Amino acid sequence: MARRHTDHFRKAITGAGMAQADPRYAGGVTGLLPIQPQSPGLAERIWWGAGTRKSAIWAAESGMNLMSSTLLTEDTGVPFHELQAEQIQLFQDAWKATGHAHQPRVSVSRSVLPIVDEEDNYYFAGSALRDSRDQVGVIDGLTARFGKSYVGAPDLLAEQLAADTAVQAADTLLLTVPNQPGRGLQRQAPGQYCPVRGPGPGMEPIGRWELFAIPNRYS
Repeated sequence: MARRHTDHFRKAITGAGMAQADPRYAGGVTGLLPIQPQSPGLAERIWWGAGTRKSAIWAAESGMNLMSSTLLTEDTGVPFHELQAEQIQLFQDAWKATGHAHQPRVSVSRSVLPIVDEEDNYYFAGSALRDSRDQVGVIDGLTARFGKSYVGAPDLLAEQLAADTAVQAADTLLLTVPNQPGRGLQRQAPGQYCPVRGPGPGMEPIGRWELFAIPNRYS
């Protein structure tokens, strides 16, 4: 159903006729009318959230950008970041094979919790032990692999993200912001991600990706 609705939506934003005209109110025009106003280039800015490698291939064939989160609803036994990197490669291969004229974008999400003071340590130190490895579970009857959380000092996080093959294969990195401690900590958290951009002098970027922090909807 989601794919059928997506196809319908993409036709609408590219100018295809969608609604039957009523000649009484359309100046005598008949036939299907497109949605107005149109937004040039909008079709190239649509993202598809893919939970599997097969879904990523479909997104590429359909000409949509790839958004891959912190879990995949499949598991091959390899670490999450390797499975996601394979998903990205399959997406890119399918994109090239389809022959789209423009270049796609790829984003991945990570749960990243920088510990920079005692308050952070109080809330998140336990997560460093509990969530520092992948988890495998079942969602809607499907085996799913959840990626680990990155918790620690900014320099350590930079090293870990640099070793994450999926992060390095993407051009955009989405970071989830913790919501349990409340809005106050949420508002200060995005600023703490800045040091994660680079581990060395001058804070050079450790990858080609852009960096975004995602606030909780209650902030």
